[in-house]
Amino acid sequence: MHENNAVISGKENLQEITEQVETALCDLLQAANLKPGQILVVGGSTSEVLGKPIGSATSLDVANAILDGLLPQIKEQRIFLAVQCCEHLNRALVVEEECADKYGLEVVSVYPHAKGGGLAAAAMKRFENPVVVESIRANAGMDIGDVFIGMHIKSVGVVVRSRVKSIGFAHLSMIRTRPKLIGGARAKYSKEECE
Repeated sequence: MHENNAVISGKENLQEITEQVETALCDLLQAANLKPGQILVVGGSTSEVLGKPIGSATSLDVANAILDGLLPQIKEQRIFLAVQCCEHLNRALVVEEECADKYGLEVVSVYPHAKGGGLAAAAMKRFENPVVVESIRANAGMDIGDVFIGMHIKSVGVVVRSRVKSIGFAHLSMIRTRPKLIGGARAKYSKEECE
């Protein structure tokens, strides 16, 4: 790992970021068991990945390294990726138009750019048919740099631990969801309990 004052630069370090994201996503997908067509939300601060305060050192190179770690597995699993914008855009999300159509999400008029969030700006360039929506209810999520993706996660959230604890210098937290358990003392929660 990097020393606290080190600066992430160069192809080797960008490759390390990609590999960290790939490993973390693999752990998340294994725990979340997402079905094709479900949504994974990712929020991230490229500044935090570089060891700088949020919003102070946006890097499209770091954003693309993160997407390089996400997109191959996302496509292979046939799930939708939602990339959270910065707080200046009220944490709106970049999604594929197909995702917005499938879930009846209202598209808004804004175009994320590098000075307002590198990861969302990179997603606008890398997605096939990107649109921006104000909110979603995702089935799982990855938060790189404590940017707070919780407002876009379905109930009930369950923490997912990974072999990866940080992406670059940015703290990593991940979440999956499960259906709510309802009922009282006589309720059962699995087919096996009823047999």
